[in-house]
Amino acid sequence: MTGLSIPVIPMWLQALLTAPVQFGCGKSFYINSWKALKRHTSTMDTLIVLGTSAAYFYSLFVTLFPEVLVAQGLTPNVYYETSAVVITLILLGRLFENRARGQTSEAIRKLMGLQAKTARIVRNGQELEVPIAEVQMGDFVLVRPGEKIPVDGEVIEGISTVDEAMVTGESVAVKKQAGDEVIGATINKTGSFKFRATRVGKDTFLAQIVKLVQQAQASKAPIQKLADQVTGWFVPAVIAVAIATFIIWYNVMGNVALALTTTVGVLIIACPCALGLATPTSILVGTGKGAENGILIKGADSLELAHKLQVIVLDKTGTLTQGKPTVTDFVTVHGVAHHNELKLLQLVASVEHNSEHPLAEAIVQYARSQQVECVGTQRFEAIAGSGVQADVSGQFVQVGTWRWMNELGIAAEALGTPKDQLENLGKTVIWMAVDGNLQGMMGISDALKPAAAATVQTLQKLGLDVVMLTGDNRPTAEVIAREAGITRVLAEVRPDQKAVTISQLQAEGKIVAMVGDGINDAPALAQADVGIAIGTGTDVAIAASDITLISGDLQGIVTAIQLSRATMQNIRQNLFFAFVYNVAGIPIAAGILFPFLGWLLSPMIAGAAMAFSSVSVVTNALRLRNFRPRPLY
Repeated sequence: MTGLSIPVIPMWLQALLTAPVQFGCGKSFYINSWKALKRHTSTMDTLIVLGTSAAYFYSLFVTLFPEVLVAQGLTPNVYYETSAVVITLILLGRLFENRARGQTSEAIRKLMGLQAKTARIVRNGQELEVPIAEVQMGDFVLVRPGEKIPVDGEVIEGISTVDEAMVTGESVAVKKQAGDEVIGATINKTGSFKFRATRVGKDTFLAQIVKLVQQAQASKAPIQKLADQVTGWFVPAVIAVAIATFIIWYNVMGNVALALTTTVGVLIIACPCALGLATPTSILVGTGKGAENGILIKGADSLELAHKLQVIVLDKTGTLTQGKPTVTDFVTVHGVAHHNELKLLQLVASVEHNSEHPLAEAIVQYARSQQVECVGTQRFEAIAGSGVQADVSGQFVQVGTWRWMNELGIAAEALGTPKDQLENLGKTVIWMAVDGNLQGMMGISDALKPAAAATVQTLQKLGLDVVMLTGDNRPTAEVIAREAGITRVLAEVRPDQKAVTISQLQAEGKIVAMVGDGINDAPALAQADVGIAIGTGTDVAIAASDITLISGDLQGIVTAIQLSRATMQNIRQNLFFAFVYNVAGIPIAAGILFPFLGWLLSPMIAGAAMAFSSVSVVTNALRLRNFRPRPLY
């Protein structure tokens, strides 16, 4: 085997010319290899250093002592250009990789680009336009039609509609008036309004989204940890193969140059760069696509696990239903006169005014529609899964479930017939007692979300078992479940029992996802293998979840599962190509074809092929950018 030395350039000059590449451009490889050696491990940089250093220092020995090879009847060829070109090709390949991987952060750049650059605020009676970074909490911000809302806040004056599609995915503009929250980076449409800044800088909704996406892209999926383990034993195995290759060829052919060329080729072509890139690049693209589709994935492990799900547990109120319940029936016990009905409504609404539950908001809104105003309460207490109670105007008021009334020993049989009628219509029944005596009940209706039935059908066709979990009574729950197409219903489950229910499903050997939106869903979301929070729900639920659907659209559940499956398929393709490439390339580099075809792989070609394989893996990962969620059935 002859080298590619240039006759017109002396060997000592070749050594000087290639040294800057070997020890300058290749400095990072040496540093990383040394760090790995101190940790008693080996990395892909170890292979690069061993291969190129062997070529360079062998050539240096030949330059200084050519007579040693001549005395053995060997041609004193040098391989300076081999080590220099290999390092150059690898660095060039990594440049292409970094450029390609940079494209995976497109979702982050798009999200950050949504933010307004300036804000119009009112300070000391003066209207000022300041950079977004100078807006402080409590500042009063003015927004005109067509402008971006700079930060998160609460409207205090004016009425308008706001396009929140860029953040929530909702295509219809949302009406905003005093008391409503607005999200930074959304677009004001029709009117002008003033709002008070409540979250600025890194605390804004948009900034939190960007942070979550960045954290997810930086995390490792379990399959990546497996790839890291494979790389850990793969490198020592390759070094052993390289040593064996040198020994065999030297003993068989007696040619140091041939033995060295094959050894260097093995070390370079076996570099598991592609194996190391196979998983993280797909995770980067997958989480970015999730953000583009209104799905926040907090960690790579959640993205990977979602494709294995077997059971989807859906909360009823606010998840399957619109979460905007309305009071449709107000029934009192016999003997309560009309003016006492309004008084009872005032007592009940005053207590519920202290609760965050959607049903409580429905009762308060109903009271206002009847021109009934809430009054102050004392000793308010919320009993999880049962109801609320407080002192109102010298009376002790309790509002809650039929089960709770029975536990309290409050007789409710007088309204048994209306109760059955309302529950058969799928309405939630709330009971009201004053000073230990039953006073009446309310029927509350909460319509299914438009996409609920189609989502359930799609999940079932994807092979998942769909379960509805609710604290509501069974008759009402079963009516809602039938409308949604759900056959398995877990009803009358208290909030403190929801997590236990999830663990029972997991005990059956199932991989379970929980979808919810309320504070009472947080333990179950944390217990589930994958917790999916509705983004329009409470902050506690979102914090406890692994995946957040920003817009609250149930189709996001299907999209998340489809994205997970697409990402895992892409990762498997990357791992297959990377692993097959190394398995096929090592024997060829070791010279297995030389005895039959007289063909030997040049270390420079091995370096170019190794760099190309890494770029091809990243390119394959970038195909995920073409992911589009399939429509619901």
